[in-house]
Amino acid sequence: MNAQWGDLAPRLASGVAMAAMGLGAIWAGGLVFAALVVALAGLLMWEAARLFGARDAWRAGALGAAAVTLALWLPGLFVLPLLVAAVLVAATGIARARAPFAALALWALSGAWVMGMLRAEAGLIWVLWLVAIVVVSDVAGYFAGKSLGGPKFWPRISPKKTWAGTVAGWIGAGIVGALFAGPSGAGPVLVPLSVLVGVAGQMGDIAESAVKRMQGVKDSSNLIPGHGGVLDRFDAMLGAALMAGLLHATGLLPGAG
Repeated sequence: MNAQWGDLAPRLASGVAMAAMGLGAIWAGGLVFAALVVALAGLLMWEAARLFGARDAWRAGALGAAAVTLALWLPGLFVLPLLVAAVLVAATGIARARAPFAALALWALSGAWVMGMLRAEAGLIWVLWLVAIVVVSDVAGYFAGKSLGGPKFWPRISPKKTWAGTVAGWIGAGIVGALFAGPSGAGPVLVPLSVLVGVAGQMGDIAESAVKRMQGVKDSSNLIPGHGGVLDRFDAMLGAALMAGLLHATGLLPGAG
């Protein structure tokens, strides 16, 4: 296989396995999906702490999982203070760069919580819409970037990301919005909103790349073959989820809930 596509096989294998597990949990909803979200939050917090040299990264992971568990059952008013408290406690185990760690950890926990909240409050179709945006944007961006090449989007932060791949991701997100416009009841307005969510996902990817560059590492961990760590795989999902959660909370996601 051409070296250009050398990472395709492990990416596909890991992607199919994660998709099967994730879609099954999304379809089941309830405690099954909540358990997946809690496990994801724990792993995200563990990787964030590990990236910043925490003395006990697993302790941070347990704090993250516990915080999101409680957050999923508490009124929305209490969620942010709870997550902030968990992050601040975890930050005590970080020797330096506590502020960047806290920002990354809070972003990760908030994104995980939003995914659980959307499934419970907005319903199945909106989580499927969110996942479809991230997956289609990623796939479109990957193949367009590899095939077309061209100018880099932000070479200092993410040297592999091209403008061709970025724009392809926007187009893919818009197509997803068009496909879900009818079934969701949102109508044509879902197309630009989907592009906005897709852009937020791309910014999540870039933000995580910036953290890794700051810490001098290529991957957040090696848990997922072909993808690196959970932060590497879910960075776009976290960014997209936070934007979708904001649209839902402000009533700008028509037909949700």
